[in-house]
Amino acid sequence: MAHGIGDDCAVLRVPQGWRALVTTDLCVEDVHFRRGWHPAPSVGHRCLARGLSDIAAMGGEPVACFLSLGLPPGFSQKWLTGFLRGLLKLAQESKVALAGGDTSSAPKITADIVVVGKVPAGRALLRSGARPGHGIFVTGELGGAAATLQQLYAGEKPDASHSLCHFYPQPRLQAGRWLRANRLAGAAIDLSDGLSVDLRHICDESRVSAIVETDALPIAMRADLKLALHGGEDYELLFTASKNARIPASIAGVPVTRIGEILPCSAGSSPARIVQLRDSIGRLRPLKPAGWEHLRKI
Repeated sequence: MAHGIGDDCAVLRVPQGWRALVTTDLCVEDVHFRRGWHPAPSVGHRCLARGLSDIAAMGGEPVACFLSLGLPPGFSQKWLTGFLRGLLKLAQESKVALAGGDTSSAPKITADIVVVGKVPAGRALLRSGARPGHGIFVTGELGGAAATLQQLYAGEKPDASHSLCHFYPQPRLQAGRWLRANRLAGAAIDLSDGLSVDLRHICDESRVSAIVETDALPIAMRADLKLALHGGEDYELLFTASKNARIPASIAGVPVTRIGEILPCSAGSSPARIVQLRDSIGRLRPLKPAGWEHLRKI
């Protein structure tokens, strides 16, 4: 970054041979978080993590972020301090500068985060790069964030050791950069809306179909198959790779699991058959997209 907060605009520097990445995410109270459930530092962390996860999915490196906050009358200054502490802690860990933003009044707490990143020209990981024969891989575990949210709806206190994936998700920036640097990923996306939705995005953009092996899914503790497929907010990376690619068992300390295969999409295929599940005895059934809607029970 060439120049940050202090002028009407931030001045950002993108090195020669690189391209800028820009993503934006909106967090609204009682839609994406509840003050009674989510500590203020967690809300700040989650707000930035959403944008950083998008940068990770492109194989990019974050450069700067911009925060616009809408705050209701009588909001707690203590809450705002905690929110900023959570956001800035993740920003420091991710080596991304808070370069500007704005504040305004709003009926509920509303936080809009913009993250700017960079990626070498022609090297961004796209959703359109999956090819028949590619394996399908995911980082980490699936369903843990949604399992914690179910506990909150049930009035239960989530176990601290198993709920970090919900309250403090970790964007897979190092894994995304590693995949890009080693030219191993054909297509990539972050798992924010649920495997069933996000894999469908890859299939749509790449014009392919897919089979997911249910027994291969790395399901988080306390989660089940439904949450792993549809829960969302895992912020893991889903990527495809050639059958000849040597994908390690872990990348940047994060486990990697092969969960299926990309197949050709025959002309006239019905949308319900673009992605299928195969169980342990070989039975196939359609995997319909049914991702998580924020603060809605599954």
